[in-house]
Amino acid sequence: MKLQNVLPEDIEKRSMEIIGEELGEVKLDPEKIDIIKRVIHTSADFDYARTMKFSEGVVKKALAALQAGATIITDTNMAFTGINKPGLAKLGAKAVCYMAEPEIAEIAKAKGETRAAACMEKACEIEGPVIIAVGNAPTALVRLDELIKEGKIKPELVIGVPVGFVNVVESKQIIMNSGVPYIVADGRKGGSNIAAAICNALIYTLTRK
Repeated sequence: MKLQNVLPEDIEKRSMEIIGEELGEVKLDPEKIDIIKRVIHTSADFDYARTMKFSEGVVKKALAALQAGATIITDTNMAFTGINKPGLAKLGAKAVCYMAEPEIAEIAKAKGETRAAACMEKACEIEGPVIIAVGNAPTALVRLDELIKEGKIKPELVIGVPVGFVNVVESKQIIMNSGVPYIVADGRKGGSNIAAAICNALIYTLTRK
């Protein structure tokens, strides 16, 4: 076994080259390829080349929202931490996570719902374009769908990549039928790191030109 001699600043570039080589003849939409490769880079899981689902024209809409100063709401502090803040700042956009706020805990307890669901309710108060990035809680997607139907929120993009076994697949199907732009990892796979990776792929598209 021979180690590759790669400079630290070139590791990401070489990783992307390897991903491209291993994808081989897999045909990916040019508009979506950077997002899919970023997700594979984060997870080392090539299943995402097959399971990532995109609504029509979603990438262009998401990029426009970021350029218009969108607020990204995450359902975990892990996803929030993983999003590139300097890149967001360049775009005049920002990310927030309400999960640790006492107000959210109180709302969730009073209503008998998860904190993630309560976060979606608070997201309705945000002015300007909104991007919802869910990497953990199916309940967030279910509650978000209800709020969309009630006309209380209309996200420019929903990133639906919760991971797990209980209501995960079902919640992703619900959001794909909600009528809003989406990027979803079909099936059980996903996670906060995947949600952040998708956000970063969009940010880098605009800031690394």
